[in-house]
Amino acid sequence: MKIRHILPVALAFTSLAHAVELHHVIVRNGTDGLDMVPLTISNAGNEGLSCNADFAHWYSAGIATVESGKSARLELWFDSKTGTFTILNDKRENLPIERLWCGVSGRAYATRAQITLDRTDAAKGERAVSCGVEQDMLACR
Repeated sequence: MKIRHILPVALAFTSLAHAVELHHVIVRNGTDGLDMVPLTISNAGNEGLSCNADFAHWYSAGIATVESGKSARLELWFDSKTGTFTILNDKRENLPIERLWCGVSGRAYATRAQITLDRTDAAKGERAVSCGVEQDMLACR
């Protein structure tokens, strides 16, 4: 009988009781204050490519497929105040990019190569990479 009354009180004082805290998140829409930095990914290999972006450690999405000998152009947006690159979704919401990578279609994760983005790309106003397979892994330069 006593445990039934003591246990809820004890749990209320543990760190688990405060483990989930919800915060209002403001989602930025549109491109005001952002600079467009188009990214061109060229496939110099013999197999198709699958390119993906990680937007948060729990969310990623495919952003392009590039057939052999072809190129894909992606509109990236850069916020010079924060140094953040974003992609707009279909609602024109900004999705901040944590990581951008491509791999050989069908085994993209196992063969992936990260595509780096930095302030010098934004200053040039564009970024272009050419990707090809080297020793069973994709290399993008």
